[in-house]
Order: sequence, then C-alpha cells, then structure tokens
Amino acid sequence: QVQLVESGGGLVQAGGSLRLSCAASGSIASINAMGWYRLAPGKQRELVASITNGGTTNYDESVTGRFTISRDNAKNTVYLQMNSLKSEDTAVYYCNANLRPNGRWYARDYWGQGTQVTVSS
Repeated sequence: QVQLVESGGGLVQAGGSLRLSCAASGSIASINAMGWYRLAPGKQRELVASITNGGTTNYDESVTGRFTISRDNAKNTVYLQMNSLKSEDTAVYYCNANLRPNGRWYARDYWGQGTQVTVSS
C-alpha cells in the first residue's frame, strides 16, 4: 500500500526556518509531480509549491523567494525548505504526490497525513 509520510513540522519564531520532508513508500511504479499544500484556519487549502519529476518548480507568490521545493527521485522524497517564516505561514502542511502504483495503469493523487507548522510572532 502506498503511503506518504511527512516530517519536520513544529513551532518556530518569525524569521526562522523549518524543513519539511515527505517520503513516498510502497510498491510504486512512477511518480509524476509532487507538491506541498497548506490549510490554515478559516482559509481554503492552497498550493504552496510543486515540482515535476524533471525538476520544474512552481511557487505561490506568497512564498516565492522564501521557500524552496526539491526532490530526491531515488528516495521518492520531496522537501520544502522554509526560510524567513512569517506568522501567516502557520498552517497544516500536506504533501501530495501524483503517482502510479505497481500493477495499476493509471496515476492518481496521494496525500500525507499533514504536519503542523506554527510560526510565533
């Protein structure tokens, strides 16, 4: 069974940094795009950053210049380096991967369980 397991969330002061990791495990044939979404209280879920299997990245304008997404295809892992954190970055961060399990002919989205990031001002 395919799983996405996140780590690296926590409490940090404004201006600080955190690094999130998300590892996909299980019987996986291929992984397409991977990304990070976040959900803050009273807001809709939003895409923070994404990266294709070729390394092309995309960022929400609110994090451009502060966050960096990367991936290690050999480890089926995606990372989110978050610098210069602001209180408005406080949210639950979810990992997403569009992948095809072994034995399936189609790919679909999988989600991690979420990790809390809290930035104190």
